[in-house]
Amino acid sequence: MSVRAIRGATTLDVDDRTHLHARTQELVEALMSANGLVPDDVISVLFTCTPDIVSDFPAAAARELGFGAVPLMCAQEMAVPGALPLVVRVLMHVETALERAEITHVYLHESVALRRDLAQ
Repeated sequence: MSVRAIRGATTLDVDDRTHLHARTQELVEALMSANGLVPDDVISVLFTCTPDIVSDFPAAAARELGFGAVPLMCAQEMAVPGALPLVVRVLMHVETALERAEITHVYLHESVALRRDLAQ
């Protein structure tokens, strides 16, 4: 088993707590499924949000998926002029047998524009 980092992002249509939770959970579930993971494989997760997201913490949405024992942290992205708005990003550290080149990074909704080289 190796420690790997997995990247992902999604966007919101509006800054609303229910919508934030739904999109964050969609992203986390997609990352887990795409890489054949279960919560016990996850070492830690760092979420970031653009400064226009203030309705709740993405980590709260992950806890609802069974990540209560996983160290989770939220931070704010830099306020870069012209950057894509309403973005939730994730950096997930996991234990996996997958090689680095086999890791699937997931970019959903408008966030595909952030990493066209990684987006499916």
